[in-house]
Amino acid sequence: MNQPVAAIDLGTNTARLLIATLEPFQQILLQRTITRLGGGFSRERGLSSEAMQRSLAALAGFAEEIQRHQVVRLRAVATSAVRDAVNGAEFCARVKELTGIELEVIDGHLEALFTLAGVSSVLDHKERDLAVFDIGGGSTEYTLSRRSEPLFSRSLPLGVVRLTEGKGDVDQMQDKIARELFRLKRDLEGAGLEDDFAQSTLVGTAGTATTLAAIQLKMTDYDYRKVNNCVVSQAQVQEIFELLLPMTPAQRLEVVGLEPGREDLIIAGTLVVLETMRIFGFDSLTVSDSGLLEGLLLEG
Repeated sequence: MNQPVAAIDLGTNTARLLIATLEPFQQILLQRTITRLGGGFSRERGLSSEAMQRSLAALAGFAEEIQRHQVVRLRAVATSAVRDAVNGAEFCARVKELTGIELEVIDGHLEALFTLAGVSSVLDHKERDLAVFDIGGGSTEYTLSRRSEPLFSRSLPLGVVRLTEGKGDVDQMQDKIARELFRLKRDLEGAGLEDDFAQSTLVGTAGTATTLAAIQLKMTDYDYRKVNNCVVSQAQVQEIFELLLPMTPAQRLEVVGLEPGREDLIIAGTLVVLETMRIFGFDSLTVSDSGLLEGLLLEG
């Protein structure tokens, strides 16, 4: 019997729930809430009480949907914000007590592998070498794969919340991004994989990449089917960046395709995309709406 299963991705910026059947794969419910769990994060205190409360409320709603749909299996993961927080374990215990959801805190390597599985499930040319990157709120994962099998992965501290709240201006953000990407470049050189990475198909997933696709497609109503396999050139990304940069966050909300809640974060995310393309010489970006959440379901 093809019973519903579920996955939860509790990220630094967004909490997401996916309920689906697997044979064949059919989406039953997708919910996403921008909770900004990493907002107000500090090394000394960890997650802020306000951010934890926002995320607990979202997870309580998810728990109700899981029960209502009679889900037989759930995998729920937390990523950068929780794994870096001194109070991360305490937060997970509160989630378990108040919602019944048991959060698994995964490292960047496992996050990258689940993301690769989700991306590979929807790409038209998954047989190619892929350079996949997932820009999150607290970190960005880079994975090089061949025929959907991982060859190399790294997690870099380049999340959009981390950059936006931690750096004072665009120049500081750009400097931080470039330093981390040149470190990635050296690691790839050390593994003898720099040329393989640069000659791969660049694939972006998560909120920044899908937002850039939605803006380029001028989507008034978001449609993941149109976003999957959408190709955006470096020139188009640069054009979007130059459009958004001088605007206030409120003005950016008037741009067709920009999701509310990302209006202050899109600059940092777009800079990560542009610097990745520039430093490694990519002319275009293929976008995948599927990623970590779908990979959690498919990999079990």
